[in-house]
Amino acid sequence: MARAPALLGLAAPALFLLASCGEEAAEPDPDLPVETEQPATGSPAEVAPAQLSKQVEGATPMEERIATLGLINKRNNVTQDLELRPGESQEIGPVIVRLSACERTAPWEMPQEVGAFVQVEVQNRGSEEFTRIFSGWLFNNSPSLNVVEHPIYDVWVKDCAMNFPGDE
Repeated sequence: MARAPALLGLAAPALFLLASCGEEAAEPDPDLPVETEQPATGSPAEVAPAQLSKQVEGATPMEERIATLGLINKRNNVTQDLELRPGESQEIGPVIVRLSACERTAPWEMPQEVGAFVQVEVQNRGSEEFTRIFSGWLFNNSPSLNVVEHPIYDVWVKDCAMNFPGDE
């Protein structure tokens, strides 16, 4: 209890000095750029794909990354690897897989994780239209976090090819 009054004794002069600082608010310098975009915070699911490449200076730009996705047809047990850049889509029979973004944890961060924002559409038998069955982030080390729920097709993330500062 003896520490509390001592801390209050130090805080009072500091508050007095802060209060006595200039009374007028400083005008913004018109020559300096104004930041209007908020920094990306939160989990990858809360971050817009366009903000992801801005998180680490010198990382591969989003449009130059290449995601490797796996696609399986559970009916005939045929798997395919798809390589897509963000913004690309690939149609394999009655399935369309679209990639919006892919991300990989920096080598100096733990735990290592690979993720991709994917949309999957399937054409039902006898129909001309495709139905979206999944839209969201898929993670390599946490496949149960988001699951493509379809009786025939499954999609998962294998890799996101990108570089970070210091990579060789």
